[in-house]
Amino acid sequence: MEPKVYIDGRLYPKSEAKISVFDHGLLYGDGIFEGLRVYSGRIFRYKEHMDRLFESARIIRLKLPLERAELERAVEDTVRSNGVRDAYIRLVVTRGSGDLGIDPRKCGQSTLIIIVDKITVYDEELYAQGIPIITSSTRRIRPDMLDQRAKSLNYLNSIMAKMEANIAGVGEALMLDCNGNVAECSVDNIFIVKAGKLLTPGLEFPILAGVTRAVVLELAQKLEIPAVECTLTLHDVYCADECFLTGTGAELMPVISVDSRTIGDGRPGPLTAGLLREFRALHSAEGIDLFG
Repeated sequence: MEPKVYIDGRLYPKSEAKISVFDHGLLYGDGIFEGLRVYSGRIFRYKEHMDRLFESARIIRLKLPLERAELERAVEDTVRSNGVRDAYIRLVVTRGSGDLGIDPRKCGQSTLIIIVDKITVYDEELYAQGIPIITSSTRRIRPDMLDQRAKSLNYLNSIMAKMEANIAGVGEALMLDCNGNVAECSVDNIFIVKAGKLLTPGLEFPILAGVTRAVVLELAQKLEIPAVECTLTLHDVYCADECFLTGTGAELMPVISVDSRTIGDGRPGPLTAGLLREFRALHSAEGIDLFG
């Protein structure tokens, strides 16, 4: 069955879902989005994703077209209408249709789009094998220029890094900040393990405050794994015992080499594997079943 897409209060078949070519989300990347996962009929970390959406809207001064309760109801109804118990939700809010200038005052009401579909960032066998990654020459934009914690539609900085990964034949690209410190990957946060400690860049760096990243830090506390948010350099990554990436689409993806430097013994490490098991056990049971 063709997926149904919600646009401004109506459901359309995927092939008929359209917005204006004058929408400023298309013309200028003026908008925000969230990616959420549905596992076993439950939206995982729903509150955290919606909190971040509203924070992103505040940062870019975007008025959402619905109040929070109405917006959440629209998301839930769209999931139910598609009849899928395991899916990816792309929730998009643009500035709306305007003219060919950048002035947001020329836009009317913001545009709300809810897509419910499948996503496969990495094939399942890679979670047992791990992936190689490279370091991109594209640096993360400084937070005093554009705060990366706003999940905006303008992803060209990440796309440039992703293209380098594609050219190198690897799954992801590590991005550094303007000082050469580790920030994050093109669409994932990064963790390393060293001497039994879990290390990841802090939110003072130009990174997205990832929901999956936060879940991993919670799991580390539960499992009594020492976890530290700190400054990391490529030296730290190259010499790590383990490395993995986190994201809504990726979940926890083990990394086995960075810039041709083998991480650990070149296989997913035991701490990474344990956290992935705990993460999947958590998302399979947490939240309210929308179909129950």
